[in-house]
Amino acid sequence: MLSRRAAISLPFALGGSLFAPAKGDPLPPLAMVMNSGEASVSVIDMNTRQVIKTTPTLREPSHWALSPDRSKLYVADASGNSLFILNPLTGDGLGSLRIADPYQLAYSPDEKYLVVNALRLDHIDVYDAASFNLVKRFEAGKKPSHLDFSPDSRWSFNSCQGSGTLVSIDLQSMSLRWRVKIGSTPAGVLWLNGKILVCIMGSDHLVEVEPVSGEITRRIFTGIGPHNLFLSPDRSVLYVSNRVGGSVAALDAGSLTLRRTYPLPGGPDDMGIAPDGKLWIALRFREKVAVMDEATGDYDTIDVGRSPHGIFLNTELRKAGKFTSEVL
Repeated sequence: MLSRRAAISLPFALGGSLFAPAKGDPLPPLAMVMNSGEASVSVIDMNTRQVIKTTPTLREPSHWALSPDRSKLYVADASGNSLFILNPLTGDGLGSLRIADPYQLAYSPDEKYLVVNALRLDHIDVYDAASFNLVKRFEAGKKPSHLDFSPDSRWSFNSCQGSGTLVSIDLQSMSLRWRVKIGSTPAGVLWLNGKILVCIMGSDHLVEVEPVSGEITRRIFTGIGPHNLFLSPDRSVLYVSNRVGGSVAALDAGSLTLRRTYPLPGGPDDMGIAPDGKLWIALRFREKVAVMDEATGDYDTIDVGRSPHGIFLNTELRKAGKFTSEVL
């Protein structure tokens, strides 16, 4: 997934040196696409736009989280009950860890916890980030889906698709803060400008939620079936993938007014933004990834596996400072 906001502080800043291997041994920028329908990750050379390898996982890869030291890319393999580990530079498999039903996952900004939504098993797990020991399990709603954090790491916010709710967990007291009804099939969650934004996939809008009380403060139209949210690197544009309606909405990140809608049939899902500004978008229903020019709306497609879902661009490793998981 795309880096959605500054979230995970790193012990050191990594810059372009990661992409400066020995002379004569260039390391290509890669896109890694999680194919939920065929237990694999398609690794794409972003320069040639060709799939250069297909890395097998266990059963159902969906989303990802980058380790705080950037040495491992953890791919959530839900029905495989595992985190499949990839080398984020090359896409090669590095093994796996047993974890119950990881669907969506993210590190808290302070790197203390890894929070995992178990969509199939209806619980939210909080793990110690260093040891992967389970700290606490919350049965907070049906089909917990996406999540994000307050910048101070005190609270998490988790959407529950099957309950139509958003829940908030206090990570200091390890207690449930509140649970609110927000709409049919809520999905993507993002902290932005002091509020929580949640995609209402069973409708046509986002809701803006006050993080202290859980009160809905407004609804923002984006298109049919909004699924996830992605913030541009300069924080000026908020992209929303309308998976059901087959479009991507571009909102002004400050005012949340709709700037433009890009038609994109095939179930646009997760996305990443390349250094050249192109949007790399998984098309969940077409076995393809679209590479779209946001200025014109023109796009090309690349064939991948069945039900492409999460997408990680290793060009994100060039960025210094803070990094987010799914993104983000």
